[in-house]
Formats: sequence, C-alpha cells, structure tokens
Amino acid sequence: MDYTLAQYKSPSYESAAFRLMLNRLVDIGYPSEILKFQYDHTFPIRGLWFDKDRGCLLKVDSFGNLLSCLFGLTVVPSAELHSWYENKFVQLSDRFYASVERNGIVYKELNISYRSLFNDVRGAADAIHNDDSLKRLTVEQIDEFVHTDSDLLDLLEQLKATGAKVFLLTNSEYWYTDALMSYLLGPDWVGIFNYVLVSACKPKFFAEGSLLRVVDRSSGKLKLGTHMGPLQSGVVYSGGSCAEFSRLIGCRGKDVLYAGDHIFGDIIKSKKVGWRTLLIVPELANELFVWKQDQQLFERLQRLEAEMGRMYLHCTLAASDSNPGPPANEVQRIRADIRDVVRQMDTAYGFLGSLFRSGGRLTSFAYQLERYADIYAQRVTNLRHYPSNYLFRSPQRLMPHESTVTRSATTAFANPSGGAEGDVAGDAAARQDGSPVEAIAATARLAMRANSIVERGR
Repeated sequence: MDYTLAQYKSPSYESAAFRLMLNRLVDIGYPSEILKFQYDHTFPIRGLWFDKDRGCLLKVDSFGNLLSCLFGLTVVPSAELHSWYENKFVQLSDRFYASVERNGIVYKELNISYRSLFNDVRGAADAIHNDDSLKRLTVEQIDEFVHTDSDLLDLLEQLKATGAKVFLLTNSEYWYTDALMSYLLGPDWVGIFNYVLVSACKPKFFAEGSLLRVVDRSSGKLKLGTHMGPLQSGVVYSGGSCAEFSRLIGCRGKDVLYAGDHIFGDIIKSKKVGWRTLLIVPELANELFVWKQDQQLFERLQRLEAEMGRMYLHCTLAASDSNPGPPANEVQRIRADIRDVVRQMDTAYGFLGSLFRSGGRLTSFAYQLERYADIYAQRVTNLRHYPSNYLFRSPQRLMPHESTVTRSATTAFANPSGGAEGDVAGDAAARQDGSPVEAIAATARLAMRANSIVERGR
C-alpha cells in the first residue's frame, strides 16, 4: 500500500519522519543539539550500503566495486579510499571487515561507535513506525502528506472489468489502511478489492507467515480463532501466509502480478515464491528527466570507450619495438576524459548520482531490479495504458561476444577497406584459413580484448 497505492509527498513526509527520529534519539540519550539538524532531501538515495565499522556510506556496483564513498557528507578521495578498501572492493553482507580502526563519534562526554550509531538510528526508524507516531501524524495531516490520484480508482475498476481478481496486501494495521484508502478511494474502498489482508508481516508473509484472522471493521479488533474457510469480498483479514493465501484464492506462481515498492520485502521475497513482480520506483521521474536532458553525456562516454578500445586493437601481451602499444599520454588523456564525463553524469542526477548507474556501470540496486522485478514503473497507475493481454518484453540484449562481432566484424566485412575496423577484419582474416567463420571469430577476439582492457583500465 505505502508508496504503491498511497504516494507520499516528498520531501515533506520524509522531513516529518526525520523530526520524529531525532526526537526518539534524544529520548534514548543523544544530545539535544541534534534537534538542530535539518533534513536534506537532495542527499539520500536508495540502494546504498553502510559500513558499520568505518562509518562510510557506500554506493557499489553489482559486483561490490565501489562507485562512491562518503564519510559524513564528504566524498572520500580515491587515493585515500584505496587504503580503506583494498582494490576498492567490498563483500556485500551484514558487516564489512575493517583493516583500519576508528574511534567512532566523540562529542563532549559522548563516545559512540559507528555500529552503535547505525543500530540506534535504525532502531529510531523502526520505533516511529511500531509505536504508530508517524502513522498518527500522517492521518492527522493527510492532505499535507498524501497525494490524491484520480487514476487509481479507474485502474482498479478496469482490472476487475477484465476478470482479474484484485487484492490489497499490506503490513499496515486496519485503522491506518482504512484511513488512507478512504481518503484515496472513498468510504466503500473495501468492496473495490476482491480480497484485503492487513498486518501481513512481510517478508514473513512469504515464508512461515502468521495466523489468518478476521478483522471486526466496526471496532478494528481481531475476531477470535483462525480463519479456515474461503476468502470473501467485503471482509478484511489480518496476517496469513503466501501459501495459505494462494490455496484459498486458487492462484499461485505466475498467476499473480504483485506490485510493491520495497526491493527486499516486496519484490525479492514474492519473486522467490513464483509471483510476477512490479516494482514501483518513484525516483524514475527524475531519472528519466535527467537521462533525456543529458543523454549526450552517455553518448560521449560511449565514444570515449570506443576510442580507448581502438587504441589497443593491434596490441600484443608483450610490447615490442614493432608494436609498442598506445602512447601512454593518450591513454591517460582518455581515462581522464572518461572520469570527467562520469562525474558530470553523476552530478546531473544529484549529490550521490543516479539510483541505477555511475557512468556505464550499473549499481547494486539496478542489478537487483533487473534480476527480481519482471517490470517496473514510476507508479502503479501506468498499467492503465496497456491492454490486459499485453505481453511485456525487455529489449534484446547481446552477450559480450555477440556485441563485439556485431560492432566490429559485421561492419568490417561489409566494408573491408573502410577505416580502422576494416583493417582489423582484413588482418584477422589473413591470419586464418580465409573462411568467414574463422575470420569473424578472430575479429571478435580482438574486439573483446580491447573492451576488456577498457574495463580494467578504469
């Protein structure tokens, strides 16, 4: 429900949560001076990792290579970064193993480690949700914090008109769900859905789950006993499990398209039980705006990488007088240009760059999205623009060996004397028995070698 059907107004909603967290931290002993802190909505993005031992905030690619590292609000220089993280690489897990020890934060008589700081901040975030303080504030100022969307009701009605069963599955309690859905869909919102499950305890719902019980809508309390019979429209249920829910509605696996905003609690867990997944990414609005506005930067990055690749096409493993390799100053110039373009691309998206990439390298968040989300969109109402029988297909993607042949060999053989690529193809063909298959394979090997050098040279 949250950030899927109910879209919160940013940054006012996050600012309110930030203030509540500061108050919570003061309540558990932090100095009252932290209440002067102001929420900066331009700073945080999703998909970052926090090093609990060093106190660094990390942006990494899908393999664990560091893309950005911040200590506080300061970017750690590359030269210093190598002394903290060997090879600028980390194992993505619950903790990182530090070779350089730090003392944490010291303020007057207060001395606290980064690990303790993380645990306290995370605890404060959990507390304002668990004690309902954030939810109560949201309901009290619902006009200030929640977007209305006239397309939402139309989407749900269109889905039901196609014969699809529509269900609401949320971790929120009934009282909060009722307040938000009444605001968005009207007082008869329960009847719009075929099934409604609140207090679902995701991601636990997708594993062992909890007891499935009926909610008394007049009081908001749970009725006695576990519900065993079929699920009924117009009735609100609490808890349950994915296995039990699938059995009761007679659908499982790919019969279900589940929309959610949380990459772990919603998408990864539901994908592992076989459901189709739709990830809601509100940040796409800014991502697409910047991508369209500054696409020339990415095109320039591609040209620079291609130029770097061509410089290495005729190189061998060991340099010789006849084949000394590319001039070192030219290599350094192109690498510096690549770094400058990547910096410009990151800056265009904001302080920490794009949610999905840094230059030509995808982030760990983008990797998880591609692996677990069947489709993704800025908002769930985008489904209104597609017929119910529409088949979503991702763009065709080439393997590295296929892309090199397509780019180098095919062009070269179509014009064997036309420029650098033609010369490479002719040279490759001369080394083999002259058959097209051998010539193309040799060309691909050269092109793949050049691309690999570009990657290693970053």
